[in-house]
Amino acid sequence: MKIDATDRKILVELQRDAAQSLDEIARTVGSSKTPVWNRIRKMKEAGVIGPQTVVLDAEALGFEATFFVLIRTSEHEADWQAKFLTALRERPEVQEAHRLAGDIDYILKVRVANARAYDVFYQALISEVKVHNVTALLSMEEIKATTALPL
Repeated sequence: MKIDATDRKILVELQRDAAQSLDEIARTVGSSKTPVWNRIRKMKEAGVIGPQTVVLDAEALGFEATFFVLIRTSEHEADWQAKFLTALRERPEVQEAHRLAGDIDYILKVRVANARAYDVFYQALISEVKVHNVTALLSMEEIKATTALPL
């Protein structure tokens, strides 16, 4: 799908606040409600717009610790990878997981209540899959967090 300037304006508004009304979005982008709705529908159908969710305040809900977990593995077989990916997908504490190029094989963003909860997560993970080296880095302060793309 080809995205034009109006589509980009709509996407910027949806990233800012997806709960705003079509009237508000249309007014901001300089269009009317029906064309905006049609554009949004087409972008959803094309996969440009994914599921809409809400952003929760993790600390207000008791998830006060964020760990970035660096994983090195000596295992690279398909069976190990499948088992590892399943273990990650089944753990709600893992907010993000990335396979990397370079010395570190994977990096995880893990959100938990505290260090003790992280240790429970860690012990469970290493009991399911063999890893060569794990380094956990505690985030002292979240300086910036966004899901918005720079459109």
